[in-house]
Amino acid sequence: MEENTFATSAYIATSPETAFDYLCSLENLDHWTLYSRMIEKIDEDTWLGTASGYHDNLYYHVKRIENPFFRGIEWHCGLEYKKYFQVYPVFLFAPEYIEPGTTESGVYFHWLSFVDPKRRSPMIMQGIETVHTSECRSLKAILERNAGMTEAARGGYRIDTDTIYVDAPIELGFEYLQDLRNMEDWAHFLRADGEIAPDSGSFLDEYNQKVEVSLRTYDFNSYYLIEQNFYYPDDDFTQRCPTVIIPCSYAFGDPNAKGFIQHRITFWPLHQSLRRGKLQIQDYGAESMNIKRLLEAKAGNTETFAQGMSYKPADSDAIAAFV
Repeated sequence: MEENTFATSAYIATSPETAFDYLCSLENLDHWTLYSRMIEKIDEDTWLGTASGYHDNLYYHVKRIENPFFRGIEWHCGLEYKKYFQVYPVFLFAPEYIEPGTTESGVYFHWLSFVDPKRRSPMIMQGIETVHTSECRSLKAILERNAGMTEAARGGYRIDTDTIYVDAPIELGFEYLQDLRNMEDWAHFLRADGEIAPDSGSFLDEYNQKVEVSLRTYDFNSYYLIEQNFYYPDDDFTQRCPTVIIPCSYAFGDPNAKGFIQHRITFWPLHQSLRRGKLQIQDYGAESMNIKRLLEAKAGNTETFAQGMSYKPADSDAIAAFV
């Protein structure tokens, strides 16, 4: 797993609209974070405030993400106004998005964090999982309490993720992954069943069961989300995998950072065992290794694969000096 990327998720028993509106207001960070406290409003979407992981104050900025199928935001942080070195994408998935036709209400909250190896301190690395997990629970409690609940609600799904670094240009990765005709090369459980179009086609899985696969792509200006949809018509079962590909230069706030991070978001039912589709997160991870190997070879970076799944700056000596 990519060691500079951290993901935190929760089911929240409130509406996606309520969660979105709450997250868009930076003042609400005062209530659910460990110690992000807004001090001074700079503009409509920016505040100066204290921070949980630093002694210095930070500028906080919020950017909205909207499309027809899910909502989200990005938080940006930095030591100077409009010069942000941390980005935190947040996605809000309604249960209907995960399981078409479900009667479940609520929203699935997914918070993605990146920590630049050049800037991270030992405390940031040792504390980020603890802090973000606890803050996520605090956010869940506030929104559910506001909805009249007196204890934590349980959803029907849990979110798990697979993340890997790819040493190839983001444009090459997007061109390759948005074309379904390439899927048979990297998805080792699937075989094409007839002619495949760029965004849809029929495949056979490892048990020769028919799978109708489709792709939807979203351009968020600085990065992309490629939604992979796997539909089993014999079972009327859909398995969805939104995949974020984000250039390291944007994720880590470093214009010299090469390649991109691929972050795959997966949904697993809590009360049943799957018989179709991916059965474990390792199935996604194996595909990601294939994608990394193939794209790095296309980019001429055949030595990076052996170095592992994580992004490493070229000037790694500077990291030791910083920390």
